[in-house]
Amino acid sequence: MNEKESLQYNNNIVAIPFVFVFLIWFIYWIEIKFGFNFNKFGILPRTFSGFKGVLFTHFIHSDTKHLFNNSVPLFVLLMSLFYFYKDVALKVLVFGALFTGLLTWVIGRESYHIGASGIVYLLFSFIFFSGIIRKHYRLVAMSLITIFLYGSMIWYVFPIKEGISWEGHLSGLLIGVVFAIVYRKRGIIKEKYVFSKSAFDDMFDEEGNYVPPVLEEENRIEDVEENKTVGINEISYRYIYKASSNEEE
Repeated sequence: MNEKESLQYNNNIVAIPFVFVFLIWFIYWIEIKFGFNFNKFGILPRTFSGFKGVLFTHFIHSDTKHLFNNSVPLFVLLMSLFYFYKDVALKVLVFGALFTGLLTWVIGRESYHIGASGIVYLLFSFIFFSGIIRKHYRLVAMSLITIFLYGSMIWYVFPIKEGISWEGHLSGLLIGVVFAIVYRKRGIIKEKYVFSKSAFDDMFDEEGNYVPPVLEEENRIEDVEENKTVGINEISYRYIYKASSNEEE
């Protein structure tokens, strides 16, 4: 897919981020409205019952602040993903979320891990490292914007604050790097510059040896000399003797 086709707008660029953010807010509203607690559907590392959280953890949040903090970057990064990387965006979102949850289940502490922050770190990591790896000026610019807006998130992949699943953040970051490498040749990539051949290049052969050009003036001189030679060779003479001429009279 060339750059022009890749950067064309389509409804998925806004629709999918909107649906995803609406869904996590709707699930939280159900919890509040009916008094449910979905935390038990989160990831409980290295337990069979907690493995279901690999699928459900990204849709569950502890409070309104937690939900809001994830919603804004999630919407912005999803839009960026589906605009600049639309040919792999759905795979990155779906499989990236699954692998992020799976890695969290493997390395996490023995407590419930919930929230879409793992996906936020997945998207942040994928968009940033994809632009750097591909070296395309548009994607590099997007990488710089991403690090400018959300670069401070990098500190939360370390256990610096109680109650935050730094394991989920770290999992999303690592999976994003892996996906950036795996899909580095899909979508927009930096095109190699091809030099156009000029008249100067025709003055050298394939081995780089100089081949002097043949001037038109020399060609004309050769043609004239050749024509003269041909003309001399074709001239024939006829002699009429005077005596013969008198007899005919």
